[in-house]
Amino acid sequence: MLKELSELPVYERLDFRPVRGRGCYLWDAAGRRVLDLYAGHAVALTGHAHPRVATAVAEQAERLLFYSNALPLEPREHLLERLARLAPPELGHLFLVNSGAEANEQALALARRATGRERVVVIEGGFHGRTLATLACAGTPRHRELARRAGGGALAALTDVCPFGDTRALESLVTDRTAAVLAEPVQGLAGARPLPTEFLCRARELCDAAGAVLVFDEVQSGCGRTGAFTAAQRLGIRPDAITLAKGIASGLPLGVLLVSDRLAEGIGKGDLGSTFGGGPVPCAAAAATLAVLEEERLAERAREIGALIAGAAARLPGVREVRGAGLLLGLVLDRPAAQVQRELLAQGVLAGTSADPSVLRLLPPLVAGEGEAGEFLAALERVLT
Repeated sequence: MLKELSELPVYERLDFRPVRGRGCYLWDAAGRRVLDLYAGHAVALTGHAHPRVATAVAEQAERLLFYSNALPLEPREHLLERLARLAPPELGHLFLVNSGAEANEQALALARRATGRERVVVIEGGFHGRTLATLACAGTPRHRELARRAGGGALAALTDVCPFGDTRALESLVTDRTAAVLAEPVQGLAGARPLPTEFLCRARELCDAAGAVLVFDEVQSGCGRTGAFTAAQRLGIRPDAITLAKGIASGLPLGVLLVSDRLAEGIGKGDLGSTFGGGPVPCAAAAATLAVLEEERLAERAREIGALIAGAAARLPGVREVRGAGLLLGLVLDRPAAQVQRELLAQGVLAGTSADPSVLRLLPPLVAGEGEAGEFLAALERVLT
């Protein structure tokens, strides 16, 4: 028997150990309270322990904790009803999985199947997950190299990386060999970088002309975070597929792949599968999350509170730029963001960083209001001055 089991040292952890949460706040065992403006990588969409979601999870766990996709399940049907009210109407088919990476991988599989092609165009700085296939199509050299070292060199060789926002480069990369263009409308890991609307519109046109598939990775930007249910709807662009995850179940593992008729055509029994995808408890959590999103008008709140934070932060000394949309924000600082992150935590505020060392990333629960925004801005001003 092992005397001790240690985790692989892959996570950089801050000096705060939460034991409970409520709304936008976390507490440690000593009772110290911290304002959470990171939401566990954008996952705690409705805040910590939202009563509607917590009750749905507890009640479903008592009734039926799990059964696989071998049987029809009522929680899954309820989730589909909720999603049908919010999702783009042209994406009338879905597949439920466990994570954003899994959803992105299946989106690429369907794109390659539908087109009979293999090449994928991605955007510099984009990140789509940590499976071998999604690492191989990252827009960052480091992650593609991780894929190559793990045996994914052939997949990485099928990836064409377009410089960020470069429409002319995109025009040269999308050809009759392209299966898909995969893009985050607002890049998360890269530091809340929104792709220009004209670039995304041109991607739609180029995919149509070449017979390729346009996939929006909305794992971070979806579920109301940028001010509409999806960034695609906010921008008025119609991709062939959208992937969702992160906050869709307020903390339980669930990924969603929404696809058009074209990608759904010809899919039959056994062509896709996921043992835990769409389990009853995550589906109950997601249905409750979407109900809260609608009833509490959280997408509208994200737009309003995001604008409030962005406007006030832009006036602070040390903030060079504020970018993003809604409550997916990146503050470009004149000093290392990790340093500011640590100083904010000492002030009782938890924020995130990004692949850009100068960007402080904000992904708060969408229940954040003016009070939480003011608390953050006051703490940030103290740290920066």
